[in-house]
Amino acid sequence: RLSFLQVLGKAWNEHGKLKAHGGSGLGCAVLCLDLDHFKGVNDSLGHPIGDALLVQAATRLRDCVGAQGLVSRLGGDEFAVVIAPSPGAEALGALAMAIVDTLSDPYDVRGHNVLIGASVGIAVAPFDADDPDGLLKNADLALYRAKGDGRGAYRFFETAMDVWAQERRALE
Repeated sequence: RLSFLQVLGKAWNEHGKLKAHGGSGLGCAVLCLDLDHFKGVNDSLGHPIGDALLVQAATRLRDCVGAQGLVSRLGGDEFAVVIAPSPGAEALGALAMAIVDTLSDPYDVRGHNVLIGASVGIAVAPFDADDPDGLLKNADLALYRAKGDGRGAYRFFETAMDVWAQERRALE
């Protein structure tokens, strides 16, 4: 997590700021993702199988992202990717779909055939946040929208997502 935050801070400083504020203007992106139906694997097959599945999923994710960015496990079945500079919305969407497809392929984990999926949320600087923490938060909000829309999908952050989250928090 610390390495991820350091890389995100560096990406923000080099690419996430607008040119007027010392950045390159190219932007950087954060993809937040988690594994769909992972809890069921831990519950039915046990934590050692779940841990082995996490290792396989992380390897697939690293292979899918390649040299474009840094892959980090944030905790549990949650991962994040920093891409700097941003290749643009179309390429980010294609990468997110490739991640969903790759992580949804069947796994052989210690003799168990395991099927899970993935959902991805994307936020792009400097448009979606004012700082690195906000970028991560907004990518996470987009992830929850992807999960809410049926899982196995990706969503880009939209301002309405933050408004919805603030209204929900106020209601709670």
